[in-house]
Parts: sequence; C-alpha cells; structure tokens
Amino acid sequence: MAQPPGQQPTQGSFGAPYDPPPESVQPPSSGYGSAPPPGQAAGPYGAPVQPGPYGTPAQPGPYNAPTQPGPYGYPSPQQPGYGYQQPQPQPQQPPRPGGGGFFRGRRGAVIGAVLAVVLLAGGGIWFATSGDDDESKPTAKASTDPGPGATGDGKAEDRGAHDLRAEADALNAQRKPGEAKVLWLQEGGVDLPRNGSDVYGPWIVGDTVVKAMFHTVSGYSVTDGSRKWSLRMPSNLCAAPSQPTADGKIVFGIKAGTADDALCNSLQMVDLTTGKAGWRKTYRRQGAWDLLSDVSMAINGDTVTVGRTSRTDAFRVSDGTVLFGELPGNCQPFGFASGPVAIAATSCQTAADDHKEQQVQRIDPVTGKVRWTYKVKKGWEVAQFYSVSPLVVSLKQEDKWAIIVLNENGTYRSQLVGGTDDYGTKCGGDLLTEGKNLDNCLGVAADDRTVYLATEPAESDLTPTNKVVAFDLNTGQAKWKAAAPAGQTLMPMRVEGGRLLMYLAAGKNKGGGIASLPPTGGTPQMVLRHPAAASMVERGFFDSRVVYQNGRCFLMHARISGIDDEDEKSMKSMAGFGS
Repeated sequence: MAQPPGQQPTQGSFGAPYDPPPESVQPPSSGYGSAPPPGQAAGPYGAPVQPGPYGTPAQPGPYNAPTQPGPYGYPSPQQPGYGYQQPQPQPQQPPRPGGGGFFRGRRGAVIGAVLAVVLLAGGGIWFATSGDDDESKPTAKASTDPGPGATGDGKAEDRGAHDLRAEADALNAQRKPGEAKVLWLQEGGVDLPRNGSDVYGPWIVGDTVVKAMFHTVSGYSVTDGSRKWSLRMPSNLCAAPSQPTADGKIVFGIKAGTADDALCNSLQMVDLTTGKAGWRKTYRRQGAWDLLSDVSMAINGDTVTVGRTSRTDAFRVSDGTVLFGELPGNCQPFGFASGPVAIAATSCQTAADDHKEQQVQRIDPVTGKVRWTYKVKKGWEVAQFYSVSPLVVSLKQEDKWAIIVLNENGTYRSQLVGGTDDYGTKCGGDLLTEGKNLDNCLGVAADDRTVYLATEPAESDLTPTNKVVAFDLNTGQAKWKAAAPAGQTLMPMRVEGGRLLMYLAAGKNKGGGIASLPPTGGTPQMVLRHPAAASMVERGFFDSRVVYQNGRCFLMHARISGIDDEDEKSMKSMAGFGS
C-alpha cells in the first residue's frame, strides 16, 4: 500500500521482503549483522514478509516510559527515524520523504526563497545570528492565574479561568461509577500566525506538565491545570527533543528571527522544573541540503543532538559546550533517538548524491565515536526508531514498509511478519510542520520478548475499531491478537510492570482511557476510565499526543490552528483526566 509522501506509513501492511544483500550482513569480526540463529529468516528485512511493532519495557518511547521524566511523561525515548531522498529544487514539488525530513512541512514560497539565495550564493552561504548580541533575552513570568485556561503566551483570559472550570465541573457531575474525573481543560488562548502553530511536549517533571507553543514555554500543575510559570522565548520555536534530561533540563530549537522564512539555527536551554532560561547559542547551517532540512533533536544523557540531512551537531545540555559536529568519513547521522543509549540513523554520501545508503549506529553521545554499525540495504531508509531497548526499527522504500529488530550489538535479530492486516502508528514527526524527530510514536510498544502493534481500523467503519497484535522478538511471527471494545481503538504506549499499557480512544458516548493487557493477551482491562460524558471533548483530540503517568492521563494537540483567530483561541489544547 502506498504511503503518503514524507510520512511514516500510518496505514498499511509491513514486511515487504527486505532481502538485504549479502554485504549488508557484515562478518562477525566486524560486530555487525552476523547471520541469524538457525530457524530464522536470513538477513535483515529479508525474511518474512511483514514487520510490526514498537515500544520497549526498559525504555519506553514517547507516550510511554515511567522512569525518566520525558515528553509525554516517559523516561527513555525510543523512536527516531526518517529516511532521506535527493532534494528536488522546485518549490512546486510536493514534500519528499527523506533523512532529516528534507522539504517536509515547508511552504513552497519559503523553499523558493531559500533556494534562490543558495543558487545565487553558490551553495556555500550559511545563515546565523551571532550569539546573544542583538537578540532579546528569554523572559520568565510568574503565574497569577486562578486556574486552568492560562493562555499560551502567559496572559490570563476570563474564559480560561472560569468557563473551562465550569465545563469540567459539569462533565464531572455526570460521571458514572468507576469513571475518573476531568481534572482540567485548557484552550489555545493565543492569536497565532497564519496557518497556526506546532505544539511541543507535553513533558512531565515532578508535579508540572510543560508545553511549548509559538514563542512561549509554560508549566502547569498536573492536578488543576493552573499555570506555575511561563517563559517567553526570543523567537518562535521550531524543534524540541521528545524528552528532557533526568534532572528536567531541555534544549529548544528556535528561529533566528521573526520573519516567516527565518532559519531554525538557534538553541535555547530551559530548566523545566523552574521555568528559567539557561544558555543560548546558534549553530552553522550551510549548503542546500542543510538549509532545507528539517531539524531532528534528541537528548542522550547530558548531550543534545541537532540532526539535519547532512550532519548532526552535539552540545552539552548543562553548559552548551560543543561536543562534536561532522564525523570522519562520508556517513553522517541525521537524527538520534532520545534515551540513555544514543542510537542514530546515518546517511552515506554516494556517487549519485542520492543519499540512499543508510545505517543504524550506536554512537557515544559525548565523543561522537561509533560503537557499532548496522548497514541498511541500499534503497531502504530509516523511518523511525520504534524502540531503543529492544532496538526496533521501521524502514521504508517508496511504497514498502518493513520493521526489523536488532540485537544490543547491532546485529540482525528478526523481521516482523505482518500478515494481511494493515497497521497504523502516529509518530511525532507526522503531526508537526517543523521538527522531525525520529522517535515518539503512539501505537507501538515493546519489551524484551514481544513487540506490540496496533492495526488500522477499516476505512469503511462508521464506528472504527481495531486490534493489537503481539509479535515474537526472536522470530518476528505474530503470537496473538486482542480486539478493542466495539466502536473504539487501542494504541499501545509502553510496557510497565509486565503489562502492556494502551490508550483507548473515546467512541460515540463512550469515554476513552488507559487499558492494559498481560503478556498472554486476552481481553483488555481498564486502568483509568475517562467519563463517557466527556467523550465529545475527548474525540476532539484526534491525532493528539497521549501521556499517562502517576494515574493521570493527558491529551495534547500537536498543532493548533483554526479558521479564524477566535477559533484558534477557543480550540482545546490540553485535557487532564484522573482521580
């Protein structure tokens, strides 16, 4: 099934034979791609016809993860990706898939303007502001709001504080036994630029949930949604890692200025526990590939990486020290997955300059030294890292999709066999117009024995429903399937305490919530049931991000836009559920 240009396949059967050539399975002495054990398909991507899932126990990806606070309230991220394709220097061309997100989410006029400069300047030009000299400093504002509804730019509006609280109270008054409460609701509340704005996060740090939108980063109480702090950035946000450091620090990508075509080439560190701004600096972007590439950010320990089509720059989160840039050789990483282990997708320059030879590598996040390399078959691209531990990688090739599992040392383990089902994931990069991280996927999870993947509801369904399929990590074969309740869909998030946690989407007059399954499958059991009275509100959060932590579930739109200013302001941006 064909996939939309520039997107991780959100619907389709995976497992088109990968059939890696012999050279892609490297000799044991090299530490990569040794032959699989007896009884398994030979060669990555080549064995059974269909791959599948995501997640991991020790290290859940976005939408999962209990230990290390991160965006989406999860500890360790596990899903970065995105392959890469040669750019077409015509602004009228549609976005093309590719490593670093080349051309994706760009408006034709902007592409044309940048290309014109590149062509006139001979391709060696680079845009950057110099340090903090002439730029306004980030400004922190304390909250005086009485409750939820604080606007994204730090200004309180009467509707936010009163009407939204009243709406939540009215919904809670209709709760049935066993249903959780609507903790709070929040609206966009900001007059955004034309075409709206991406929303980054949410990140949960202690008792604070943080979101970043337009030119403001704000922290809210997880219990009642009241704003705890708000930080105005020097310019608009354009990228962010899927999770912060263990101590709550994060680095945002911000634009060089306020113009529509301002380059995303500046970094701003923020302490999410206090809302205080730290260091800020710019980095060089040069050449057509770099200038037109989207940015992929990740945090590994105290390192933040900024990946683009042709290279990645790494900085120390705590003080902004440059750690490494372009690495030796013709293969450069274009994105990492956040988490304790730095797994990167790299693209290799070829004679045809088509950037089609790609690799998966483990790289030391401090020195940039490559620990091991897994060579992807030529013509296939790294689309996402569904999980880092275990390492589950989504690959694509035009209208083909494969999912493979690698061992800790980078050798091939298995390929998922999807069968006749269509599968669907929702990844962070698919929901944004700027910033294309290789991790953060809802609909996939994994532990040390199993990968769990959600099927795609039939397009003809008036009341969509789906299944969750469990795949054996060693063989890639499906072990069991579990059906979602009628009229609702299940999306795997992470494995916690030996059970698979899933988001159950709201249906018509049916509340959503968090459900679980044991390793053996069966009938999903509810962990947190959202009130049926709030189903219309919850269904408005289509293609949203979902975070579950400490008994609370948060929904957040990844993008805010509307037909007019009032529509933008009144669009619900976040909702919290819990007891």
